[in-house]
Amino acid sequence: MPRVIFEDDPAGDWTAPGVYRCAPGVHRIPLPLPNDGLRAVNVYALADGDGLTLIDAGWALSRAREVLDAALGQLGAGFGDVRRFLVTHAHRDHYTQAVALRREFGTPVAVGRGEQPSLEALNRPPTGPAHRDRLRRAGAQEVIRQLEALGERSFDPADWGLPDEWIEDGAEIVVDADARDRRVLRAVATPGHTRGHVVFADEAGELLFAGDHVLPRITPSLGLEPKPPASPLAEFLASLELVRNRPDAVLLPAHGPTGMSVHQRVDELIAHHAKRLDATLAAVEAGRSTAYEVAEVLPWTRRDTPLAELDLFNAMLATLETGAHLEVLAERGLVTAREQNGIVHYTS
Repeated sequence: MPRVIFEDDPAGDWTAPGVYRCAPGVHRIPLPLPNDGLRAVNVYALADGDGLTLIDAGWALSRAREVLDAALGQLGAGFGDVRRFLVTHAHRDHYTQAVALRREFGTPVAVGRGEQPSLEALNRPPTGPAHRDRLRRAGAQEVIRQLEALGERSFDPADWGLPDEWIEDGAEIVVDADARDRRVLRAVATPGHTRGHVVFADEAGELLFAGDHVLPRITPSLGLEPKPPASPLAEFLASLELVRNRPDAVLLPAHGPTGMSVHQRVDELIAHHAKRLDATLAAVEAGRSTAYEVAEVLPWTRRDTPLAELDLFNAMLATLETGAHLEVLAERGLVTAREQNGIVHYTS
């Protein structure tokens, strides 16, 4: 069967299965996700001698495995030719397929050092609906009730095995070390979306493998992990400034089309959160006091959907994100937080 490699087209359907060349020695492989939101995750295959290094791995689903297998075949490779997985962060759609393939092929898996607390927590039995305590503090009793009505989701700690290597901030990772034009990736810690999120900067190639830190069309969730930091939005904004202060690069995101200027998109994300902080403050000044109450009056998604019309998962994300914005407003002295009966209330 002839190999079919497409030139990556930022204007095309980024979720369409296939293998897309986005830079010399770099191919994008979109893998399917089991929901109508993100729809796909981009895995990047980098030429590495007679094998490949993969950045991110996808969700451990049979369909995703089939698509990845076929894509590697188009590159003249198979699972046994993958030398390692470099994972931007330990969310299910990036990490679990790497762990599953490691069990079969012994492929080393590496992820940022900051993911250690959450991954260690995931290797212990769950104690209830995810993020229940944070939702309770946000006053989101209705969201908690719906989560508890669903019952416990099936959970297999084997999906969350610890990595073979913790990637340290600033680490240099050499790809295709024997080649004259070898590629050097610099790992840059970018906490916010998760505590241990890292991006991989190919400075010579002017590329940034950005994971979920910088996405071209949406803003990433904040602190959706078992062991979140005290203020995920503050960390995210600091990480955006960190990336903005680096040389500009071509954006290679985990979700969405490639090709955008990293600096341009970071500027847009910073502006978005500034506007969101203003809207959050206005809601508190109008008398809304809990994160859930504030979230109820804010628009969500690019379609400005009310909270009441979001599905349960996105209602949870919206509530937690609102809490993150309120935490930053409190840190800046623009609102005052006080806890009453386990619920945090904010006043201006």
